Amino acid sequence: MKILVVGANGTLGSAVRNELASDHEVISASRSEGDVKVDITSVESIKAMYQKVGKIDAVICAAGNAYFGPLSELTPENNEVAVQSKLKGQINLVLLGLDYVNDRGSFTLTTGIIMDDPIIGGISSAMAGGAVRAFVQAAAIELPRNIRINNVSPNVLEESMDSYGPFFRGFEPVPAARAAKAFRKSVEGAQTGQTYTVY
Repeated sequence: MKILVVGANGTLGSAVRNELASDHEVISASRSEGDVKVDITSVESIKAMYQKVGKIDAVICAAGNAYFGPLSELTPENNEVAVQSKLKGQINLVLLGLDYVNDRGSFTLTTGIIMDDPIIGGISSAMAGGAVRAFVQAAAIELPRNIRINNVSPNVLEESMDSYGPFFRGFEPVPAARAAKAFRKSVEGAQTGQTYTVY
């Protein structure tokens, strides 16, 4: 399969790319480097990426930013980071990518454990993740040409504990390589509308 991985240079995206590269043609997309550059907060950038890449069998998004901080500091402007990136960015990858994904292809988006297991400071990210999950469930029954859509909800990654550890007290992190297997399940399997939670 020809698989587009958006966010391919991040911690999770790199693991997903490594998981799939031995069996598939993986096209890397990110803001800074890779086979193609994309800013998922920009509709024009997403359109340009798809035009450059052409027809593909699967799209994986392992990108999406969000503000982390207490509710008392969550301003509309801070919240907009998650809305524009983690939420609208991922949804726009689907809306703008439909004509590029082959019959029986798939989309796999990324949500996160905190939409079900809240943490202090994670409100904005949890909000976006929950909305993405709802979009996946609803879109699954309407996607044309037997195209499937799922989302992966990983626990905090071992490799990210230096940055996010203070937010995830008491959580048992998972290796990025283990989380990447859920993306393989989504791409190579037959299910749709699912949330694959990686504990």
